[in-house]
Amino acid sequence: MTEDWYFWSHRLPMARAAREAGFEVAVATRVDKHGPRIEAEGFRVLPLSWQRRSINPAGALSAVAEIAALYRREAPDLVHHVAMKPVLLGGIAAGLAGVPAVVNALTGLGSAFLGTGGLKSRIAGAVARPLLRTVLKRPNSLTILQNEDDRKTLVAAGLLPDERAWIIRGSGVDTAHYQVLPEPPEPPVTVGCVARLLADKGVGPLVGAQQRLRAKGLDVRLLLAGTPDPENPTSVTQAELDRWAALPGVELPGHTADVRQIWARCHIAVLASRREGLPKSLLEAAACGRAIVATDVPGCREVAHAGENALLVPPDDAAALADALEVLVRDAALRRRYGAASRRLVESDMASDRVGAKTVELYHRLLASAQPGAAPVAEAS
Repeated sequence: MTEDWYFWSHRLPMARAAREAGFEVAVATRVDKHGPRIEAEGFRVLPLSWQRRSINPAGALSAVAEIAALYRREAPDLVHHVAMKPVLLGGIAAGLAGVPAVVNALTGLGSAFLGTGGLKSRIAGAVARPLLRTVLKRPNSLTILQNEDDRKTLVAAGLLPDERAWIIRGSGVDTAHYQVLPEPPEPPVTVGCVARLLADKGVGPLVGAQQRLRAKGLDVRLLLAGTPDPENPTSVTQAELDRWAALPGVELPGHTADVRQIWARCHIAVLASRREGLPKSLLEAAACGRAIVATDVPGCREVAHAGENALLVPPDDAAALADALEVLVRDAALRRRYGAASRRLVESDMASDRVGAKTVELYHRLLASAQPGAAPVAEAS
């Protein structure tokens, strides 16, 4: 995968499940600060030198060569690529190195694939789509998607055979670690968002919505927990952060190692993204028993069920976001009812042990199908 921090924050439970099932797990990634922590968990770390956002052709060829050499050296029985760039470059490398079985996990279809970004993004998407078709149709491979919208998009585009698509809803959440938290006292009513500070995450409209509510005389505080991502073209600027920090009722605590501290201070969880795979921040908020306001987009809809545990709004619409937040700000009983439903939803289908078990099942099925004369693998119902 691209970054060691992403493995630590999103994939550690799956790796533990694979190890407990008898697999030897090695993590190939760009190493920054989390390499020693991953090794302390008992996993070998295989450093990669690539840059997550670079689309330089020479850099891509170099990365393919580096990964192919690693695969030849390690001779894995199965590789599991996570996110678009590792799927593309790792998939090509796996073919060159003769890896017997490949799992491709797409954590969402970004602006490059969808053609909704700038010129550079659209060019990258035009290059990526035919490569993706080749990689996803490779024999003895399966693709994990986090939501049905992405599955339908890829199948309809002819990029992915439907029988090779598995839905595994995100990375799961540890329901023992993330337990139901009581609501804090009010006022103020506190709205929390845990996300990278990107325009694609809807943080601008969220700040605008909170200011609209304060202009109506409602005592609403916004905790916007996260940091910019300089490698992402939609990252907010320092000037924007400085302006938001000066607004009444806005707090910018930055990165928080234990997000339970955020949800303990909040009454409502919000994510105003333009599109997601399956948002871990909403999973964690739901496990903590929080009502949700989210955008009506792929990924968010998997966790935020309208009228059950959440209110849904269009993306990039500060007015609609303010209206939805106002409903929950004014109705504590509805918040508590939605919060209880959030917890039930996570326990039923999105706990990390369930996600880990389904991932291990996929590994076993794919490895069995890679044996000579074996039938192709299909998704379990």
